[in-house]
Amino acid sequence: MFSKQAYHGISTFRQMAASYSITKAQKPLKDVRFTKLFINHEWQNAVSGKTFPTVDPSTGEVIAHVAEADKADVNLAVEAARKAFRLGSPWRRTDASERGRLLNHLADLMERDRVYLASLESLDNGKPFSVSYHLDVAEAIKIYRYFAGFADKNHGKTIPMDGNHFSYTRHEPVGVCGQIIPWNFPLLMQCWKLAPALATGNTVVMKVAEQTPLSALYVASLIKEAGFPAGVVNMLTGFGPTAGAAIARHMDIDKVAFTGSTSVGRLIQQAAGESNLKRVTLELGGKSPCVVLADADLEHAVEQCHQAVFFNMGQCCTAGSRTYVEESIYSEFLERSIVRAEARKIGDPFEPNTEHGPQIDKEQFNKILDYIKIGQKEGAKLLCGGERYGDHGFFIKPTVFADVNDGMRIAKEEIFGPVQSILKFKKLDEAIESANNTKYGLAAGIFTKDLEKAMYLSQALQAGTVWINTYNIVASQTPFGGYKESGNGRELGEDGLKAYTEVKTVTIKIPEKNS
Repeated sequence: MFSKQAYHGISTFRQMAASYSITKAQKPLKDVRFTKLFINHEWQNAVSGKTFPTVDPSTGEVIAHVAEADKADVNLAVEAARKAFRLGSPWRRTDASERGRLLNHLADLMERDRVYLASLESLDNGKPFSVSYHLDVAEAIKIYRYFAGFADKNHGKTIPMDGNHFSYTRHEPVGVCGQIIPWNFPLLMQCWKLAPALATGNTVVMKVAEQTPLSALYVASLIKEAGFPAGVVNMLTGFGPTAGAAIARHMDIDKVAFTGSTSVGRLIQQAAGESNLKRVTLELGGKSPCVVLADADLEHAVEQCHQAVFFNMGQCCTAGSRTYVEESIYSEFLERSIVRAEARKIGDPFEPNTEHGPQIDKEQFNKILDYIKIGQKEGAKLLCGGERYGDHGFFIKPTVFADVNDGMRIAKEEIFGPVQSILKFKKLDEAIESANNTKYGLAAGIFTKDLEKAMYLSQALQAGTVWINTYNIVASQTPFGGYKESGNGRELGEDGLKAYTEVKTVTIKIPEKNS
């Protein structure tokens, strides 16, 4: 657990201002400061004048009403981003090292306002404050600093050619980048896309998830405070079928990056193809397996597999929601998994000991409960959970199913909630075949003390990330992305820069002799 000292003076989000200075002035955090669109360094109402509510998922209460962007607002944002990208603009004249300094300054400001950002995140998303503070904000700061360091190290190459020629490559920014982020990790998904795009000199139009706009808008204010030129980053709040679709189809956007469901990813790739063939990177869904061998450290494997699926209330693209356990330890694994799931502390995200908050909204809440009913109907054995927790908010008890087989919907479809399906296997190749029997390929976990088996499995499993004797360890240095319908392209690490640069080859004729 995280240290209780991080919660000094905080019992709920509404009381935080009594103990912490919020950007030099204390005020109740219910008075959310930024709810408009951020275009060309200005806070603007939507052209239509429309707004929509953002809701506290732990209570169901409306926090604030936020501007609802649509196509007209996307056009304004793209115009600002295109102007900021033009040759001769302040941003295009900015030295690469200066881009790095600006990113580091942004990280400094986030460090300064870390408590406020974490509190916004937990209020709007419902995740425990401990996770928002110690993981989401902390890792976002690290990622901005990591890519800040790459800003002046995005090198090209000199290439030896036949004949009297000299050739070299330049890594140039793609241009105006449309970015669409999800609601499960608002701050992290924002920095995964913004940091490499800005480090390499692009400009951005970002649409944040309608469920969780508040922390992203606050970061937009810090981008302005950090000194980025106007138009370099534009932040829109709105809905996928309107604002998101307008970004995907916009003829003056050069690249789109999306994190979300596979079904929406298909629509974005189709829209990009039907418009200007803009470059596309997609980080999509998953149905990730954890394979537990009989020789594994059982206590450790149970805990890791528990966290693999219940972390962030199961609302994680990498969630290890299919747990394959070798037959000889299956019964004991089930018993221990039930005990751990029932011990998981559910409650107010701002209570220090809370491990498990609410689902993001009523729609997701109902979807998960429907899947639990489907699992029971199809013959899976419900071992614990499976129902609402409390009488307000969108809380669901951690749910564990046994006697699951590959043909059941709870083993095939992405639930995006706190539902663990535990399956039995006899032979290693049987586990591999079952684990790969999915349209997804985002992540996988392996638990064993046998190095040879671990290496064999790591090469056999079709996944962009494989964890051995651990799970959900993602760092700024390690590339992240999926196989199959889990997407294309990679984010983070040096590979994450590739999506935001064009490689230009320059070849010069060398005179054969002096005239």
